[in-house]
Amino acid sequence: QVGLVESGGDSVQSGGSLRLSCAATPSTGASYCMGWFRQAPGKEREGVALINSDGVTSYANFVKGRFALSLDNEKNTLSLQMNNLETEDTAIYSCAIDKKILCSYYSADDVIPNRFNYWGQGTQVTVSS
Repeated sequence: QVGLVESGGDSVQSGGSLRLSCAATPSTGASYCMGWFRQAPGKEREGVALINSDGVTSYANFVKGRFALSLDNEKNTLSLQMNNLETEDTAIYSCAIDKKILCSYYSADDVIPNRFNYWGQGTQVTVSS
């Protein structure tokens, strides 16, 4: 059983930056698929970015090079650096982790969130114009 805790959500103006973190306890384990998802009001949850335990990443098309994942293996923490934020990025951002094979089955664009069994509580990101 793994626990996930997100942090870093805030309110920023369009064009600003935020860094979200997701800490896994007791650890991510040696083999996993881990990712960030978001859910905007009135919309379904969607994938933002995925990374597997080999460091292979996948980003959703809407990221357009603005976001970047980084993994601190010693701290069991996955971070999402978000730059040039847009009002459309307003959402609750959540991290999730599960079997490594999920990152082989899916990209961040077509991932099915409910295939992941372990989730954090989410952190709110609000971008204003």
